[in-house]
Amino acid sequence: MGLTDGRRTRLGKQGDRPFMTPMARILFITSNRIGDAVLSTAALEQALADRPGASVVVACGPLPATLFRALPGLERVEVFHKRPGRWRDLWIALRKGGGYDLAIDLRGSLVTFGLSARRRIVHRKSRIVRHKLDELAALLHRERLPSPRLHIDAAARASATDVIGAEGPVLALGAGANFIGKRWPPERFAELARRLVGADGPLKGLPVLLLGAPEDKAICETIAATLSAEGIVAIDAAGRLDLLAGAAALERAALFVGNDSGLMHIAATVGAPTLGLFGPSDERVYGPRGPRTRALRGPKSFEEVISIGYMPLIEHSLMEEVTVDAVEAAARDLLAKGGLA
Repeated sequence: MGLTDGRRTRLGKQGDRPFMTPMARILFITSNRIGDAVLSTAALEQALADRPGASVVVACGPLPATLFRALPGLERVEVFHKRPGRWRDLWIALRKGGGYDLAIDLRGSLVTFGLSARRRIVHRKSRIVRHKLDELAALLHRERLPSPRLHIDAAARASATDVIGAEGPVLALGAGANFIGKRWPPERFAELARRLVGADGPLKGLPVLLLGAPEDKAICETIAATLSAEGIVAIDAAGRLDLLAGAAALERAALFVGNDSGLMHIAATVGAPTLGLFGPSDERVYGPRGPRTRALRGPKSFEEVISIGYMPLIEHSLMEEVTVDAVEAAARDLLAKGGLA
């Protein structure tokens, strides 16, 4: 038995008589970028804390969709693609199942205004330079939000174990990024790994786990081959794990070092000590957040790095001034402040 708008109901008690109460329903429209979607889970966790037991419809792009599959109360994930008519198609899809108690649109679209919703929260661009989590807190009129959270299922952990092997910590590296300007040179990742897991390293003897998307395969293969030739165990998992399985793998990271990317935010979210490397992106907005995280850039500020011109036209790394010595020192300092819990 349900409500006329299609929302689920739950059984309660009033004295000795049972009655049906409506279960809250949340619509959550988030980014098609992985890192933004990971950070946005802080807003979703707040909404769920305010409405215990609510059912949730998530709408997002195809890249981060996997991240939400184990969300408690998940009704469904609506995946929308960047193509003509996508907002109309999404509006039609989101009408299924009736109205919403809360609709959060972090894309800043008009979609929710064509839906039945008791309350709407729609993102609007701001000129204030602040971290994305602070921006989300302001949007929800909160001083702070819960930490971002990924709900990892047994299937993800099984996939991670199949690829990594036996239980035990790893040094995880994220050498990819969504454009070449943000990528620290792969040979420097290899040199860093040598220093950290070598005979004199703080992570002596640990295997090196290389994570990335299918398009990062060539980079990860190069790093893995270099390390293997020197007797260091290197596991090339690029393109072999979906995002939730990647999160499960990163739960085992004694340390994650990587470029500013979705993987960096996933690592920080699951609690791995996380060192993010920055150049043509702003750590004030996208730095990893958590008790064991740090952002590192070279001697140039974000504004100085991007002053060279239109970023999509860049065809080389803008991370050359980030030295191996600086990254090693930051990694050692981060480890000294606490490894795996």
